[in-house]
Amino acid sequence: MAFRKLHPALKEIISLLKIETPTPFQQIGIKKIKSGANVYGIAPNNSGKTTSLIISVLQKLQCAPEGNAPRAVVVVENKEKAVELHGKFLQFTKYMGLRVYMGYEKLHIDIQKSEIFMGIDILITTPKNIYQLFLANGVSLSQLKLFAINDADFLIQRGDLMAINSLTESIKKCQYVVLAEKMNPKLDRLQDYFMSNPTKVIV
Repeated sequence: MAFRKLHPALKEIISLLKIETPTPFQQIGIKKIKSGANVYGIAPNNSGKTTSLIISVLQKLQCAPEGNAPRAVVVVENKEKAVELHGKFLQFTKYMGLRVYMGYEKLHIDIQKSEIFMGIDILITTPKNIYQLFLANGVSLSQLKLFAINDADFLIQRGDLMAINSLTESIKKCQYVVLAEKMNPKLDRLQDYFMSNPTKVIV
């Protein structure tokens, strides 16, 4: 089962949130992400992709804060998606102490830099925003364990693709997870940049 062999704190939260039966995607997807492989997760909306990602991120970080630099980055399309995902993460992390931070283009870069400097574990942001933060020395990627793109269908936009590809050139070693409703040629070409030897979970 997808919810076995998880950190005890994570299993407790899953129980409190009354998540009882894993979806078909979760049965396969969580296991594959937990393995440490680069993963393309392709499944329709409402198939449990986002919950799979949240569970996998928390498991990767062992449900506990550590250091000051983010150990997981989740990229989303825009501010609205960032707010939505931030709220979902907080449902899982409010009893764990993990520091989840949300950034986006319209939030002044200096404010983000000072808040990130205080220490975070998980950064939720947009492609252009994290690239701007990185160029401004506002975020360190030296401790990064997992880089994910949620609902990645939006990456058909050239500017977002360029930001992601340029950023990943500066990440030495990391697991990548890309979740989308459909596979398309631009997502497939991410293998030329950072999705080396990916596992594909298609439901």
